[in-house]
Amino acid sequence: MSLLLWALLLWATPARAVTVAVVAPPRTTPEFTETLSRLRGELLSVGFHVRMIRGVEDRRPDGPDSRAWLEELAAEGGVDAVIDIVGDLVPVAVDIWVIEQSPPRLEVSRVVREPNTTNASARLAIRAVEVLRSTFLENDMARRERHDESSATAPPGEPDESPGRRERFGVELGAAALTSLDGVGPALMPIAQLDWKPRPWFVVQAALAGLGSRPAIAATAGRARVAQQYGVLGVGHPFRSDQRLRPFVTLAAGALRTSVEGEADSPRQGHTVDEWSFLLDGGLGAALRLPERYTLALAAHVHVAEPYVAIHFEDAIVATTGRPNLALVLTVGAWP
Repeated sequence: MSLLLWALLLWATPARAVTVAVVAPPRTTPEFTETLSRLRGELLSVGFHVRMIRGVEDRRPDGPDSRAWLEELAAEGGVDAVIDIVGDLVPVAVDIWVIEQSPPRLEVSRVVREPNTTNASARLAIRAVEVLRSTFLENDMARRERHDESSATAPPGEPDESPGRRERFGVELGAAALTSLDGVGPALMPIAQLDWKPRPWFVVQAALAGLGSRPAIAATAGRARVAQQYGVLGVGHPFRSDQRLRPFVTLAAGALRTSVEGEADSPRQGHTVDEWSFLLDGGLGAALRLPERYTLALAAHVHVAEPYVAIHFEDAIVATTGRPNLALVLTVGAWP
């Protein structure tokens, strides 16, 4: 085998702790001892763990009892391959048994000793280790091809979810524009949102918005400023979770705090009122996946509050909020 191919095998074989058992015959000769020593040295030089075990008396490496013995050895675990020397007085060949766990099987290759070459034992050991490494390489490539085929045939909407790559937790910051449909103008406020994605198609969200602008309401009898804050907890369903642009729908519930500060012309008096309401939130939007695990999301929301807030000037209702409100939310998210 050329030096280039040998270097390729050294690089491509999976970097994992592989244990190879070398079977020593019950009765050894100087030729067997040299072959065992060469095999052990070559295996250690390329990074294998070597386990020397004594063979069974009266067992022929090429006999049916040999396979049964190796199957028992494989069942005990802790061994990835077995090298068995074939021969009576001198080694004539080496059997290389590779143990595959899934599906369970024994794969054997035989390397024949070249008797008319110099350093025949060393040559046999080198060739045996080359065959062993190439077998490991072929099996590893076959496993990768099976994995790629299974990934390619996975159902749509179920992308690769390895724990190291799945986006599970996210933080979103942005702005919300909140307005009612009955007299309370838009208020701009910052919004913060936490996301937890246990599945690519399911998201749990918590959002908090407030401390924004206070739209004004004016009438002949006076003026009022309205401040609103809300917090919700809900769930979302992203569509096409494996695409860059992902539409989504959300449904959440929480609380709305509405504060009205009234001013009246003398001799009338203005009042300040705080009202807490149960809030139901439904949203529809889309998220764009940006580089480095960032997202840009835009969503429209409908808020329904109970009880809703009615703003009175004297005995007349001039505006209401929460029956319903509309919100437009723009956020930038990070998924560390």
